[in-house]
Amino acid sequence: MKTRSILLLAILLAGNSLFAQQLKRPKLVVGIMVDQMRWDYLYRYYDRYGNTGFKRLLREGFSCEQTMINYVPSVTASGHAAVYTGAGPAVNGIVGNDWYDRRAGKSVYCVYDSAVSTIGGAATAAGGMSPRHLMSTTIGDELRIGTGFQSRVVGIALKDRAAILPAGHGANAAFWYDDATGNFITSTWYMDSLPVWATAFNKAQRAAKYIQQPWKTLYPLASYTASTADDKHYEVPLPGEDKPVFIHQFSKGQDYGLLKYSPLGNTLTLDFAKAAILGYALGSTATDMLCLSFSTPDIAGHSFGPDAIEMEDMYLRLDKELGEFLTWLDRRYGNDYLVFLTADHGAINSPGFLQDHHLPGSAEKIGRAAALNETISRLLGVPKAILSDAGLQLYLDTAAISKAGVPLATVQQLIKAQLKALPGISDVMIAEEMHNGYLPAPFNDMYLNGWHAKRSGDMMVIPAPGVKNGSIMGTTHGTMYPYDTHIPLIWFGWGIKHGVCYRHIGMTDIAATVCALLRIQMPGGSTGKVIEEVMGR
Repeated sequence: MKTRSILLLAILLAGNSLFAQQLKRPKLVVGIMVDQMRWDYLYRYYDRYGNTGFKRLLREGFSCEQTMINYVPSVTASGHAAVYTGAGPAVNGIVGNDWYDRRAGKSVYCVYDSAVSTIGGAATAAGGMSPRHLMSTTIGDELRIGTGFQSRVVGIALKDRAAILPAGHGANAAFWYDDATGNFITSTWYMDSLPVWATAFNKAQRAAKYIQQPWKTLYPLASYTASTADDKHYEVPLPGEDKPVFIHQFSKGQDYGLLKYSPLGNTLTLDFAKAAILGYALGSTATDMLCLSFSTPDIAGHSFGPDAIEMEDMYLRLDKELGEFLTWLDRRYGNDYLVFLTADHGAINSPGFLQDHHLPGSAEKIGRAAALNETISRLLGVPKAILSDAGLQLYLDTAAISKAGVPLATVQQLIKAQLKALPGISDVMIAEEMHNGYLPAPFNDMYLNGWHAKRSGDMMVIPAPGVKNGSIMGTTHGTMYPYDTHIPLIWFGWGIKHGVCYRHIGMTDIAATVCALLRIQMPGGSTGKVIEEVMGR
């Protein structure tokens, strides 16, 4: 009897000791997204990176080398939403940067919200944005719920959608850049007035100072051997410039939007991020989260393409700034912060570049709604069968087609025949065909993961590999191919052991893994799986 009593007392004491331990979480989680960062940028410029930025992340962190976007379309809004919800557009509803709203009869921007207004900027529509269209909670939303709303969540980017969608519905704040004023602004979804620290930041007019600084190469021009020559026929000059060559000037006008083409756009983003960390005292109480996105690589990248000196210089400069930021976080948090770095999408090599090197590549105008409508009207008598060709998808006016007494299948087959006759278009898929496994795996699954019943189109136009929508100049993205969908994913800091993984990992696995590390519920729409290797297993 005495032995049993001692055993029971030992169990009770052990239980009390267990419950007395505090759950361990990092002080701060920093999610970093680099807009339009292809996976190969980690290694293409590796020999020129310093030791404190990308190399440090790879040297001390855990890299998931085969991380792929597992849905179509591979665009900015969808990528930021997928990383933080753990779901593709089929579930979170962000089927593109824009989509056609059948009920409203017009195109809808992913974060536009007529019910909110600008805070901190000019009286324009730039601040009329919110996460209202996002159909799932995010990591930050679940962190807030899981800590009784003690955790603070902040989103920051030059692009509104890149700040808003990661931060989620319940964020304390999301801030983005106003081209009209050079200020960071927000909307009434989050607050009634800017915090004192943000107002002070804007009053310092850093954007006005940065836009006066020309973009020169960090090193001698001849040393950029990982890139093509400076003046190529397939690069697009920046606004106000005659040729796409160094040195780039941004001070010809007072258009603050031009700063988004300069590497100093990244600098401004980091300046504001540090001000937010200090202003909100992030990490001082509960675990807080900063959702940080660098928009400039995408905005400049569309003009120059992946093989330009501008992109090499952009990443060499970003590497230095990331290194300085990590060192700054070291001083503030020691080992008590967690970072994950990834991208929203990659980019295709400029078709002009591919053609110069005898590689498969061309340009095609993918949608062609106006031309198709003219053909359908002439041959079948339906005046405007296609309502929109947004996002490589065709939205059909099924009511008008029915009213004209034309079978829907007849219209669909005519569209197919017209588009498939174009050399740059591989195929055209009807939504019903997608559900029956029309394409080989994994491509068919990517379309299923990206197709939302209420927001997506009736037909999907599929370009051939190496085909860019538009002209042979610059770059774009949005397809299912690896140049658009193979992205970096590196984990670093609190609880992360050095390592590398080469198995296939989906972009939607990121949220589940972050939530597992933080011991919180995964977002409501999450379909991803925990990356066990990151957990040390």
